[in-house]
Amino acid sequence: MTQPRSVADVRNTLGEGPVWDVREQALYWVDIKGHRLQRLEPQSGAVRTWRLPEPVGCAALRETGGAIVALQSGFAFLDLATETLEWIARPEPDRPGNRMNDGKCDRQGRFWAGTMDDAERTRSGALYRVDPDLGVHRLESDIGIPNALAWSPDSRTLYFADTAERTIYAYDHDPDSGAIANRRVFAPSPTQAGNPDGATVDAEGALWCAQWDGWRVLRYAPDGRVDRALELPVQRPTSCAFGGPELKTLFVTTASIGLDPGALAEQPLAGSLLAVELDVAGLPERRFAG
Repeated sequence: MTQPRSVADVRNTLGEGPVWDVREQALYWVDIKGHRLQRLEPQSGAVRTWRLPEPVGCAALRETGGAIVALQSGFAFLDLATETLEWIARPEPDRPGNRMNDGKCDRQGRFWAGTMDDAERTRSGALYRVDPDLGVHRLESDIGIPNALAWSPDSRTLYFADTAERTIYAYDHDPDSGAIANRRVFAPSPTQAGNPDGATVDAEGALWCAQWDGWRVLRYAPDGRVDRALELPVQRPTSCAFGGPELKTLFVTTASIGLDPGALAEQPLAGSLLAVELDVAGLPERRFAG
């Protein structure tokens, strides 16, 4: 394992949602508060940015081209060439204080994302699934801060964290229908510093979860036991994704939001995109099938 390094000094306010595209050999991620979708080409170091009209919680590429994005008010397609939006659905018109947060595609090409109260005062969030036919389904409600969406290698288990509860849950997941059931605690409120944020699963079935305010990413074995801690030079890592030619590079998004000038001076990499070379590989991510 190498030491964490910055691969994109983008000064994100709230970096999130990293996803590696095997076809392009590039990493996409968002700056929620900066209203930005970003793309890193690691070989050249080039970063491209798309400005969006609303906060953007997460994004995924489409099989047919372009991207699907989860914006504050709903789901839309983004034409990456023209930077134009085509709205799919606004599922919460009665909750103007909510915004989209973490999400990604499952291995069947469905797009999942959760909503939350942007002020973090109420449990008004929900978990949604967008199917390839563009049907939008609400699967959970009464959520504080949705995070850590990831699936086991066989797609039979969905992991999902409510950061407000400091707890990671597991569900039975039906790969054919996308239905979830039997919610149970996978990893309870941690005794160590930090709260569970974004996550990904490696080829061995372990869950890697960024720890907000914890200065680290934790690796959870399939039984929920912490078996590795990856220490970072930033207080607020937000999510992680495997990438690189062998899927052995762990990319970590970070945030600078809420840090006072003293903390920012001590953390010059806050808001950067970090990378660490590991001895375990991740799994390829699927594009949205719609």
